[in-house]
Amino acid sequence: MIAPHEQLDRRFNDLRRFASDATRPTRGWIKAIREALGMTTAQLAGRIGVKQPRIVELEKAEAAGAITVQSLERAAQALGCRLVYALVPERPLAETLTLRAQALADRHLAAVDQTMRLEDQGVPDKTRLLQASRQMVSDLLLRPARLWDTP
Repeated sequence: MIAPHEQLDRRFNDLRRFASDATRPTRGWIKAIREALGMTTAQLAGRIGVKQPRIVELEKAEAAGAITVQSLERAAQALGCRLVYALVPERPLAETLTLRAQALADRHLAAVDQTMRLEDQGVPDKTRLLQASRQMVSDLLLRPARLWDTP
């Protein structure tokens, strides 16, 4: 069985390449596409079924990053477009999970090491620390919800 994060990672591979080139125009997608089509705000308003000032508000809201997904969907449809909405992780989710697990393991083992030093119990050798770290990372990855209990 494939883990949920692995399924999503497969889907994100293509999106990640696309997302790096698909930054929103400063004036917003609605205005950029509307103008490229030679459509006035009044014409777009008629296609959506709102008054012309509402289109100006929508374009300003999008440019400010304050538009709703529902408004974007309506504008996209009126412009003959399809809204594509996605959160695209900066790195594969599997890597994010592993890095988080490793950070927690490192933090825990550093605390254990410090306690042992304070109690003058000696320092475990590097090989044992590395093995303990790997085991802890593996254990944490079995139940990923535990990775997010602490900041």
